[in-house]
Amino acid sequence: MPKLLLIGLGGCCGALARFLIADLAHRWIASAFPIGTLAVNILGCCAMGAVMGLINDKGVLGPSAQWLIVIGFLGSFTTFSALGYETLALFNESQLLLAALNAVGNYVLGIGAVLLGRLIVHATMA
Repeated sequence: MPKLLLIGLGGCCGALARFLIADLAHRWIASAFPIGTLAVNILGCCAMGAVMGLINDKGVLGPSAQWLIVIGFLGSFTTFSALGYETLALFNESQLLLAALNAVGNYVLGIGAVLLGRLIVHATMA
């Protein structure tokens, strides 16, 4: 199956799974806390660790599985899983400063970018 089709199929399934799991979590635990996002991010990180272990450490999954599951499904399910994996990879390569910069940079700059986006909308649509 062509690479883009695998990625698209995985992405479609990941987006649907994200919605269903987040919705279920919010129904199960009614709270102002974004429990659905937390649940999806934790599940996605666990899945990323398992799948990348099967690909890199065990060699039992090939490129097609990586395109379908990692880039497609997990890419749309949660990008937090990629952040977790990449930060851990840097840590395992003894690139501690880069690992810390990656984690902190993504959080701080990501939250800052959300704020900037909102400010732009409010400034241009006032």
